[in-house]
Amino acid sequence: MNILVLNGPNLNLLGKREPSIYGTETLSDIEERINRHCENKGISISFYQSNHEGDIIDRIQEADGKFDGIILNAGAYTHYSYAIRDAISSISVPVIEVHLSNIDAREQFRSTSVIAPVCKGRITGLGSLGYLLAIDYFCYSQI
Repeated sequence: MNILVLNGPNLNLLGKREPSIYGTETLSDIEERINRHCENKGISISFYQSNHEGDIIDRIQEADGKFDGIILNAGAYTHYSYAIRDAISSISVPVIEVHLSNIDAREQFRSTSVIAPVCKGRITGLGSLGYLLAIDYFCYSQI
């Protein structure tokens, strides 16, 4: 199994950025946790983070036919990027939307996800555990 983990804008600042909301784990910490989780499961994992919408769209498009699943934390693009939404709906690879914080319990604008309708599912508010749960979904859905 081959999974792509895509992280959007400002997630490169994890550990420093609003730790009361996002926790103290850095993006590197989360990637290491994911690698440990995948070690004995026969899962190949690839990571990509960008603050640029077009770069994220390119990665989504390039994933078609190369990956069995995508885990996407689109950050703020979740709430307004119809371009990312269109990229997801244009590929056959299933996408799980993940957010570290509970976006529904925050500012009103964050409770709208324009990408949710084209994703297989959504995991919010569980910190980095959300990434691991998304990986497990892909593992068990292949059985």
